[in-house]
Amino acid sequence: MARDLETALLRSFVTAVRAGSISRAATALGHTQPALSQQLRKLESAVGRPLLHRSPSGVSLTRAGEELLPYAERILALSAQALTATGRALTGRCGVGLLEDLAAAQLPQALADLARLHPGATLEVLSLSGVTIREAYHAGRVQLVLDEATDLPAPPRWTVRRPLVWAVGHGVDPAADPLPVVLFTGTCAWRTSVVETLDRTGRRWRPVFESNSLAGVLAALRAGLGVAALMPGNLEPDMACHDPAALPALPDVELGLARHPQTEGDALIDAVETALRRMV
Repeated sequence: MARDLETALLRSFVTAVRAGSISRAATALGHTQPALSQQLRKLESAVGRPLLHRSPSGVSLTRAGEELLPYAERILALSAQALTATGRALTGRCGVGLLEDLAAAQLPQALADLARLHPGATLEVLSLSGVTIREAYHAGRVQLVLDEATDLPAPPRWTVRRPLVWAVGHGVDPAADPLPVVLFTGTCAWRTSVVETLDRTGRRWRPVFESNSLAGVLAALRAGLGVAALMPGNLEPDMACHDPAALPALPDVELGLARHPQTEGDALIDAVETALRRMV
């Protein structure tokens, strides 16, 4: 008999990963914690492998969970887009400015799927510096911006908190003293969270590499230079830290979405905004 993956179970799984804990995910979904745990166990039974490492500090992905996550996100996005379409073809143009960490995850694929469903629509995704994105927004090239809430070009119409996780470079000992740390250049929330967390907990550390791009940080991790803070969707399987006690827990970051006020009532931009909200 063929096995199917229920979208409700996939939604519980994805929400738990994004929230970083079963209790926060249960609150977000309006479930009780035992009910959500039961759904996750049901999904693990259907897949035949454990999907999450559970600990007092939260949840992290197993290798099977890392393999399932992009499929689960895409299935949910396609389901939402199919319901949104309801047989109506969308046309027009929508420009989206994305934080690089989000552009490197599953959001571009979700937007590409939306464009495929509506061949009369044109979607443009930009991942640029905050200053350039603001200029594109005010010039009308970008209608939606998803970024750190403090860096948006306009007041957010929606915000969400998402966890950061530690990524450990190949061969790096997370108990090293001082801890070798790979940082994002500048004053982004990622860098601030890492520095403040390590200083607050009294953990000795030293900067070993800095980059203003996610690609640069990932390259440093692959080279085994140190540890870094990433969003879960950008964590490569062999970079996961499987010892929660080895590194201090990182705080959440707040993401927000801004929409150009002249686009109210535009069906295409409504659909893109819905897709972004469901995928973050």
